[in-house]
Amino acid sequence: MSRIGKQPVVIPSGVQVKLDSGAVTAKGPKGELREPLHPYVKAEIKDGRVLLTADVAAARDAAAVWGMTRARVNNALQGVASGYAKALEVHGLGFRAEVAGQTLTLALGRSHPVVFAVPKGVSVAVDAKRTLITVSGPDKDLVGETAAKIRGLRKPEPYKGTGIRYQGEYVRRKAGKTAAGAGAGGKK
Repeated sequence: MSRIGKQPVVIPSGVQVKLDSGAVTAKGPKGELREPLHPYVKAEIKDGRVLLTADVAAARDAAAVWGMTRARVNNALQGVASGYAKALEVHGLGFRAEVAGQTLTLALGRSHPVVFAVPKGVSVAVDAKRTLITVSGPDKDLVGETAAKIRGLRKPEPYKGTGIRYQGEYVRRKAGKTAAGAGAGGKK
Protein backbone atom coordinates (compact mmCIF):
# COMPACT_ATOMS: atom_id res chain seq x y z
CA MET A 1 0.00 0.00 0.00
CA SER A 2 1.38 3.40 -0.96
CA ARG A 3 0.80 6.10 1.63
CA ILE A 4 1.41 8.82 -0.93
CA GLY A 5 -0.50 7.16 -3.76
CA LYS A 6 -3.74 6.81 -1.82
CA GLN A 7 -3.92 10.56 -1.02
CA PRO A 8 -6.27 12.39 -3.39
CA VAL A 9 -4.88 15.18 -5.59
CA VAL A 10 -6.89 18.38 -5.07
CA ILE A 11 -7.61 20.22 -8.32
CA PRO A 12 -6.66 23.92 -7.89
CA SER A 13 -9.16 26.60 -8.89
CA GLY A 14 -8.87 27.64 -12.53
CA VAL A 15 -7.51 24.26 -13.64
CA GLN A 16 -9.38 21.89 -15.95
CA VAL A 17 -8.53 18.20 -15.77
CA LYS A 18 -9.40 15.59 -18.40
CA LEU A 19 -8.76 11.87 -18.35
CA ASP A 20 -7.63 10.57 -21.71
CA SER A 21 -6.72 7.02 -22.56
CA GLY A 22 -3.91 6.33 -20.12
CA ALA A 23 -3.11 9.98 -19.31
CA VAL A 24 -4.19 12.96 -17.21
CA THR A 25 -4.31 16.29 -19.06
CA ALA A 26 -4.32 19.51 -17.02
CA LYS A 27 -5.02 22.94 -18.48
CA GLY A 28 -4.59 26.15 -16.47
CA PRO A 29 -3.42 29.76 -16.58
CA LYS A 30 0.28 28.78 -16.94
CA GLY A 31 -0.20 26.29 -19.77
CA GLU A 32 -1.18 22.72 -20.49
CA LEU A 33 0.54 19.52 -19.39
CA ARG A 34 -0.14 15.86 -20.11
CA GLU A 35 1.00 13.24 -17.62
CA PRO A 36 0.90 9.64 -18.84
CA LEU A 37 -0.27 6.98 -16.41
CA HIS A 38 1.54 3.71 -15.81
CA PRO A 39 -0.48 0.60 -16.82
CA TYR A 40 -0.78 -0.39 -13.12
CA VAL A 41 -2.43 2.94 -12.20
CA LYS A 42 -6.01 4.04 -12.92
CA ALA A 43 -7.40 7.56 -12.36
CA GLU A 44 -10.85 9.02 -11.78
CA ILE A 45 -12.20 12.50 -10.95
CA LYS A 46 -14.57 12.88 -7.95
CA ASP A 47 -15.60 16.01 -6.03
CA GLY A 48 -12.88 18.25 -7.44
CA ARG A 49 -10.14 15.70 -6.75
CA VAL A 50 -8.17 13.21 -8.80
CA LEU A 51 -8.17 9.77 -7.19
CA LEU A 52 -5.53 7.28 -8.24
CA THR A 53 -5.79 3.55 -7.63
CA ALA A 54 -3.34 0.78 -8.40
CA ASP A 55 -3.44 -2.99 -8.59
CA VAL A 56 -0.80 -3.64 -5.93
CA ALA A 57 -1.14 -7.41 -6.31
CA ALA A 58 -0.16 -7.23 -10.00
CA ALA A 59 3.53 -6.54 -9.46
CA ARG A 60 6.07 -5.92 -6.70
CA ASP A 61 6.78 -2.33 -7.77
CA ALA A 62 3.14 -1.32 -8.25
CA ALA A 63 3.00 0.58 -4.91
CA ALA A 64 6.11 2.59 -5.77
CA VAL A 65 4.78 3.40 -9.25
CA TRP A 66 1.46 4.42 -7.69
CA GLY A 67 3.10 6.92 -5.33
CA MET A 68 5.36 8.31 -8.04
CA THR A 69 2.44 8.72 -10.45
CA ARG A 70 0.42 10.56 -7.80
CA ALA A 71 3.35 12.93 -7.17
CA ARG A 72 3.81 13.60 -10.89
CA VAL A 73 0.08 14.30 -11.40
CA ASN A 74 0.17 16.67 -8.41
CA ASN A 75 3.23 18.44 -9.88
CA ALA A 76 1.42 18.85 -13.21
CA LEU A 77 -1.69 20.34 -11.57
CA GLN A 78 0.35 22.72 -9.39
CA GLY A 79 2.50 23.66 -12.39
CA VAL A 80 -0.37 24.72 -14.65
CA ALA A 81 -1.95 26.62 -11.72
CA SER A 82 1.01 28.55 -10.32
CA GLY A 83 4.15 27.34 -12.13
CA TYR A 84 7.63 26.53 -10.83
CA ALA A 85 10.79 28.64 -10.66
CA LYS A 86 14.47 28.11 -9.83
CA ALA A 87 16.90 30.95 -9.21
CA LEU A 88 20.60 30.75 -10.10
CA GLU A 89 23.34 33.16 -8.98
CA VAL A 90 26.35 33.98 -11.13
CA HIS A 91 29.47 34.61 -9.01
CA GLY A 92 32.81 35.78 -10.36
CA LEU A 93 34.63 38.84 -11.61
CA GLY A 94 33.23 39.73 -15.04
CA PHE A 95 30.75 36.85 -14.95
CA ARG A 96 27.33 37.94 -16.22
CA ALA A 97 24.25 36.76 -18.08
CA GLU A 98 22.06 38.24 -20.81
CA VAL A 99 18.87 36.91 -22.32
CA ALA A 100 17.51 37.63 -25.79
CA GLY A 101 14.38 35.71 -26.74
CA GLN A 102 15.02 32.01 -26.14
CA THR A 103 18.81 32.42 -26.00
CA LEU A 104 20.84 32.89 -22.82
CA THR A 105 24.33 34.31 -23.32
CA LEU A 106 26.79 33.92 -20.46
CA ALA A 107 30.23 35.46 -19.86
CA LEU A 108 31.91 32.85 -17.66
CA GLY A 109 35.60 33.72 -17.81
CA ARG A 110 36.25 31.86 -21.03
CA SER A 111 37.67 33.30 -24.25
CA HIS A 112 34.20 33.23 -25.81
CA PRO A 113 30.65 33.85 -24.63
CA VAL A 114 28.69 30.70 -23.79
CA VAL A 115 25.36 30.52 -25.65
CA PHE A 116 22.59 28.38 -24.14
CA ALA A 117 19.40 27.63 -26.09
CA VAL A 118 16.44 27.73 -23.69
CA PRO A 119 14.02 24.83 -24.34
CA LYS A 120 10.43 25.44 -25.37
CA GLY A 121 8.06 25.68 -22.40
CA VAL A 122 10.61 27.37 -20.13
CA SER A 123 11.24 31.09 -19.73
CA VAL A 124 14.46 32.64 -18.46
CA ALA A 125 14.78 36.10 -16.92
CA VAL A 126 17.90 37.99 -15.80
CA ASP A 127 17.93 40.77 -13.20
CA ALA A 128 19.29 44.29 -13.76
CA LYS A 129 22.71 43.44 -12.24
CA ARG A 130 22.91 40.48 -14.69
CA THR A 131 23.97 38.10 -11.91
CA LEU A 132 20.63 36.43 -11.04
CA ILE A 133 19.01 34.02 -13.52
CA THR A 134 15.40 32.91 -12.92
CA VAL A 135 14.21 29.80 -14.77
CA SER A 136 10.42 29.36 -14.71
CA GLY A 137 7.66 27.32 -16.34
CA PRO A 138 4.76 24.95 -15.66
CA ASP A 139 6.73 21.68 -16.00
CA LYS A 140 8.69 21.00 -12.79
CA ASP A 141 10.96 18.43 -14.47
CA LEU A 142 11.87 20.72 -17.35
CA VAL A 143 12.51 23.73 -15.09
CA GLY A 144 14.81 21.68 -12.84
CA GLU A 145 16.63 20.08 -15.76
CA THR A 146 17.17 23.43 -17.49
CA ALA A 147 18.48 25.01 -14.27
CA ALA A 148 20.85 22.06 -13.77
CA LYS A 149 22.17 22.36 -17.34
CA ILE A 150 22.80 26.10 -16.89
CA ARG A 151 24.58 25.41 -13.58
CA GLY A 152 26.63 22.71 -15.30
CA LEU A 153 28.11 25.26 -17.72
CA ARG A 154 30.33 26.52 -14.88
CA LYS A 155 29.84 24.71 -11.58
CA PRO A 156 30.96 26.60 -8.46
CA GLU A 157 34.57 25.83 -7.71
CA PRO A 158 35.73 25.34 -4.10
CA TYR A 159 38.75 27.69 -4.01
CA LYS A 160 37.32 31.07 -5.02
CA GLY A 161 33.64 30.14 -5.12
CA THR A 162 33.18 31.42 -8.67
CA GLY A 163 30.65 29.85 -11.03
CA ILE A 164 26.91 29.38 -11.25
CA ARG A 165 25.06 28.15 -8.16
CA TYR A 166 21.48 27.79 -7.01
CA GLN A 167 20.22 30.66 -4.89
CA GLY A 168 20.95 29.79 -1.27
CA GLU A 169 23.31 26.93 -2.19
CA TYR A 170 26.26 26.54 0.16
CA VAL A 171 29.61 26.04 -1.55
CA ARG A 172 32.14 24.36 0.68
CA ARG A 173 35.39 26.27 0.41
CA LYS A 174 38.88 24.75 0.51
CA ALA A 175 42.09 26.34 1.68
CA GLY A 176 44.50 27.22 -1.11
CA LYS A 177 48.19 26.39 -1.35
CA THR A 178 50.33 27.25 1.63
CA ALA A 179 53.65 29.07 1.52
CA ALA A 180 56.78 27.16 0.40
CA GLY A 181 58.50 25.36 3.26
CA ALA A 182 55.35 24.67 5.20
CA GLY A 183 53.58 21.41 4.67
CA ALA A 184 54.61 17.84 4.03
CA GLY A 185 56.24 18.24 0.62
CA GLY A 186 58.06 21.55 1.17
CA LYS A 187 61.87 21.89 1.29
CA LYS A 188 63.58 22.75 4.55
